[in-house]
Amino acid sequence: MLSYEPGDSLGHRLDPRAKLAFQAAFGAAALAHATPVGLAGLTAVCLLALAACRLDPRAALAEYRAVLPFLLAAPVLESLRVGPPWVEPAAAVDPLLAVYRTVLLLALAVAYVRTTPASESRAAVTWLVPGRPGRYLGVGVALVFRLLPVLQADVRRLREAAWARLGDERPVHERVAHLAVGALDRALSRADALSLAMRARCLSWNATPPRLSFARRDYAALALCAGLVASVAL
Repeated sequence: MLSYEPGDSLGHRLDPRAKLAFQAAFGAAALAHATPVGLAGLTAVCLLALAACRLDPRAALAEYRAVLPFLLAAPVLESLRVGPPWVEPAAAVDPLLAVYRTVLLLALAVAYVRTTPASESRAAVTWLVPGRPGRYLGVGVALVFRLLPVLQADVRRLREAAWARLGDERPVHERVAHLAVGALDRALSRADALSLAMRARCLSWNATPPRLSFARRDYAALALCAGLVASVAL
């Protein structure tokens, strides 16, 4: 499930600001190096980052198993032609590279969520965007990180309940409609409960954030970010 998991890996010990900087630098490098050679180098960096978080790449990609088929459909559709030769494989190369680049970014996003508590993400966003806008944005990020795993669990339970009632034998459009309506109903119920809980606890827009401080490992991560940015400039 896409949520924070306590641990003692290097990724867990990094400052969230360093991790956000790495995400941004890696994204910029992925946009700049859209060639097979460049993406091969970025793959090595991505695998090192996942290893530092003790995260299996297969587990990271499993979080997006519902999205991956749609991403892979883009190169297939791009290669199709209305007339002869009907299929042009060369036209699928650029979309395939773009899909692969997106997969790398999604894997790093899983690593960040798995190793960063919501409170630290909120503190990092508040530090990055000062003032009231940063506080609003920080609260929004924290709520998303806390609510998304709950919604994922609701959808999984709805799907399992449907399978237990032989729902997998129904037509696809009926299954999709049942799951969509049930998920929307659960999401609205969760939102109402969250609103009530926030009022009951007198949610503070300026809560005391956890203390953030850079260590040597964070400076090493920033040096890696500088290397990625330099590769973009060169």
